[in-house]
Amino acid sequence: MFLLFFKQFLRSKTCQLGLFMVLLLGIISIFIGKQFADDQKETSKQITLKQKHHIERNLELHKDDLGLLLYYLKFTLVNKQNPLAALSIGQRDVNPSVQNVSILTLEGQKYDANLVNPVRLLYGNLDFSFLLVCIFPLLIIAFTYNLLSEERENGTWKMIKIAPKSLLNFLLLKLSVRLVLVLLVMSLLSFTANWVLKIPFNTSFLLFYLTGVFYLLFWFALSFWVISLKFFSGFNALLLLSFWLLIVVLLPAFVNNTVTNLYPIPEAFTTMISQRNGYHQKWDENKKETMEKFYANYSQFEKYGFPSEDGFNWPWYYAMQHLGDEESRKESNAMMSKVLQREALSKQIAQFVPSMYSLLTFNDLAGTSLQNHIGFLLKTNSFHEDLRLFFYPKIFSNTDSRKIDWEQFEPSYYKEQDLNTSWVKIFAPLVIGILIFFGISVRILIPKGY
Repeated sequence: MFLLFFKQFLRSKTCQLGLFMVLLLGIISIFIGKQFADDQKETSKQITLKQKHHIERNLELHKDDLGLLLYYLKFTLVNKQNPLAALSIGQRDVNPSVQNVSILTLEGQKYDANLVNPVRLLYGNLDFSFLLVCIFPLLIIAFTYNLLSEERENGTWKMIKIAPKSLLNFLLLKLSVRLVLVLLVMSLLSFTANWVLKIPFNTSFLLFYLTGVFYLLFWFALSFWVISLKFFSGFNALLLLSFWLLIVVLLPAFVNNTVTNLYPIPEAFTTMISQRNGYHQKWDENKKETMEKFYANYSQFEKYGFPSEDGFNWPWYYAMQHLGDEESRKESNAMMSKVLQREALSKQIAQFVPSMYSLLTFNDLAGTSLQNHIGFLLKTNSFHEDLRLFFYPKIFSNTDSRKIDWEQFEPSYYKEQDLNTSWVKIFAPLVIGILIFFGISVRILIPKGY
């Protein structure tokens, strides 16, 4: 019986057109992911060579003045890419994965973004996670909205009712045909992406795949509930599309707007102003006072003494640069705290919004979440501090730049720790939604003789 229903459904125009569109979009999403991954790999290949040439070129121009040389030199920190990022691009769409940092004030450097075509930003990337979250539910709606109503509208339901087989089992059999077909397509695209993008078949990929499976099962459970209400086909389609609009578009937008209003970030602007004022005002202050404030933070350098009040000198200049960051430290920490609060609240609310929850989970597994980017920014802070602590003694003691081993400065890499969460905790919000809607559906159908 299952094979008969399967062949019958496979011959329908709705099935053929739906499968063709999803397979086409799936192939496009895989190649978009491949292009993204290839671009990132090419960038990684060039980074080491570019930094080496950058240092060599500036050494030729400014080798006699270490302070001036370090004014121009930039050192590279890379947010190492997880292979799964090709399936869920997430924050990598807008936030840079490479930071070129000098030992000047940091706040103005951390938030430099890549130059991206604004039209591309408007439409975004059709990655595989978008296909799973937004397009597959539409395919499920198209396959299931008339599961029961078509039998009633075609006049065949009375014949089916007199059959000895359980009518609930009959509906579940028809639903399982569509479920198996959708999961086969999703699995085909997932494992094709795994092969084309050379993604390791590890725990992260398996969690990614199973999150997608449970998300699609949620939509089948929701559709089965709508079917169980025994409305006409047109109303079923309208109701399911309304749920799609609510779950995929309206609720995530509402959550984003709510979280933004609950945790406004005026510090994003005041941090920049404080950092600039903190640095520029030092030009008009007494040099000794500037150095005293600097030595209050770095007492180990106090042995180098105080520079002359006359003329320009590099120790005083870099002390001013550091104090610019110090002046904006409070605003910077407040901004980071609010961003973390936004992220935490979004994840809490997302447990009740399947589309949002699934997408955030995909991004977490792929290392493209906001949490990953925040970790990268925090790593940038420590990377910048390490550079300062290495070069300050050399600037203060007027070390010859040719005595420094510049070969040691290769790009550094930040790698986020793997998601350390139990499988039950990851899947629980989706499984609960599945059980609720499926349970209600069975409860509605059984008392009515189905």
